[in-house]
Amino acid sequence: MLQSFCIWLYGSGMGTAIRESIWIFPIIETVHVLGIALLAGTVSLLDLRLLGITLKSQSVEQVARQVLPLTWAGFGVMLVSGFLLFSAEAADSYGNIPFRIKLVLMGLAGLNALVFHRNPVTPLRARLAGGCSITLWAGVICAGRAIAYVSK
Repeated sequence: MLQSFCIWLYGSGMGTAIRESIWIFPIIETVHVLGIALLAGTVSLLDLRLLGITLKSQSVEQVARQVLPLTWAGFGVMLVSGFLLFSAEAADSYGNIPFRIKLVLMGLAGLNALVFHRNPVTPLRARLAGGCSITLWAGVICAGRAIAYVSK
């Protein structure tokens, strides 16, 4: 069923237009990279604060209040642009192992954030959450880059 959806999306007018345009795909990809930079940059700031490495003069809550709106904006840009890019390559992405790894890591990063923000955390658990988060998002970025280098 998922494979059928991927094939349908790939053949859709949107997927075809993005894939065949010399301008649309690179523009969307640029927007995607900017969304990744915004998300990864703000998540890294919060995670490094959780680890006690940077911004020590501010509480975790202060840093979170300042960066989380930007984090959500980056995530939204990344999600929409990622879906558009996926629509142009859905048939090939279905069997792409780095793509699957990227999705799993994104799910784990989201779960890590959900657990962190929904439960009271001790300093040790906060540091563990920060370490996991920064590691998972680095993995998402690495797996995302690997997608282009795995034969289709």
